[in-house]
Amino acid sequence: MFLIYASCRLQFSRRLTTDPTYIRTLCQLWAYPLTTNSIQKDQVARLAATPLHLLTLADLVRHGRPPISADSLLSSANFTLSLLPIRLAHRIQALRNLPFIVVSNAHISRIYNNYVHSLSTLLPYHDRSIHTLEEEVQFTEVIADLVQTHSNTIPILARGFLECRKYISPEAVTKFLDEHLRARIGTRLIAEQHIALHLSSQPHCCSSPGGAHRQEHTPTHIGVIDTALQPSSVIRHCESFVGEICELKYGVRPTVNISGQTETTLAHIPTHLEYIVTELLKNAFRATVERGKERDPIEVTIAASDPWSYPSSNSYSTEEKHRPHMVRLEPSTMGVTIRLRDRGGGISPMTYPNIWAYSFTTFNDDEIPASSPSLSSSQPASTTGTSNGNSDALNTISATGCDGSSLAGLGYGLPLGRAYAEHFGGGIQVQSLWGWGTDVYLKLKGLGGI
Repeated sequence: MFLIYASCRLQFSRRLTTDPTYIRTLCQLWAYPLTTNSIQKDQVARLAATPLHLLTLADLVRHGRPPISADSLLSSANFTLSLLPIRLAHRIQALRNLPFIVVSNAHISRIYNNYVHSLSTLLPYHDRSIHTLEEEVQFTEVIADLVQTHSNTIPILARGFLECRKYISPEAVTKFLDEHLRARIGTRLIAEQHIALHLSSQPHCCSSPGGAHRQEHTPTHIGVIDTALQPSSVIRHCESFVGEICELKYGVRPTVNISGQTETTLAHIPTHLEYIVTELLKNAFRATVERGKERDPIEVTIAASDPWSYPSSNSYSTEEKHRPHMVRLEPSTMGVTIRLRDRGGGISPMTYPNIWAYSFTTFNDDEIPASSPSLSSSQPASTTGTSNGNSDALNTISATGCDGSSLAGLGYGLPLGRAYAEHFGGGIQVQSLWGWGTDVYLKLKGLGGI
């Protein structure tokens, strides 16, 4: 009797596994991670097939100086709405293109579900325009939730890729993270710009008692963009922050000398410049102190670039031309070049080829933090340091998060800093003299007369 039952079950199983309808249903069921949001597959595919709009600083200031009018606010909302669903769909599609065993990881699946959730909240607005201030308020609340939802994406992704390192190559991780983080910069910027314009708009700037939101607005700001950003001031602010961390860690702190055209200003995003400079100073401070050169100042030189000195858009390297989400501004765009020079010993020739990889750090195997970081336990990593070994930086990223509370170089400071700089046509170049020190050139392109 048992043999008859087993034979019937085997025949039934064979019929199921050769049934095209069954196989097709099974593939659809297991194609992507499970999600509680109901978004049709063809919706994502249709949006992901739409080319991305390359964001420029001119796009962000097109609605005028705050406090903007109600009409300009509605225009900003509709412009934001025209971009965000497409960008989210591109990210969902990219995550779906990862190997299934990778995207099934709990951490990466969490990021996938965050993107699906955010897209599902925007889709009700996508097929119509925002015509009233009430609709604009509701829409702004949705994108504020979007910004909050994706605030911790980097360390979560890093932890996921760390756990899946057996199933995906370091080169694939670097390629995915580079594209993902570059896209994330633009997506977050679009959302934050509208939120900032909303808070400083005529209909809403006095909505709270005492007009509290009006106090956040400064005359030189258009949303998140400072049209008169002074790099020297940002550098001093970052020096103070990094110096305090360095003194807590080592008991000493190098000084920073700023020379050149220190009064230069340009239109740019302060938070982007703060992130880049903070990461570069972390590297320089750590390398300088650990080499015993804390008495030698870190030299920072600022030079304003004439419009004619920028290369034309067809003079970029082949590598740069193939980087998605990178915007190249016209030669007439004003800009600034900042050089940071330290005497921290330079970068080892063995280390130098890997400084732009997200999956690389100068940590030794016994230096990687096993849990959350602290100034007393985590060992810093720097592209300008002289450490031997090349353990995966994903350990560091996922352990430290993005709070910047230690001097650890996190293994992604340089590549992510370069992504911020290149987003609006700038860049970072590193020149090392092994045994002596390192020069880092940060090029920023702002926006001409506003």
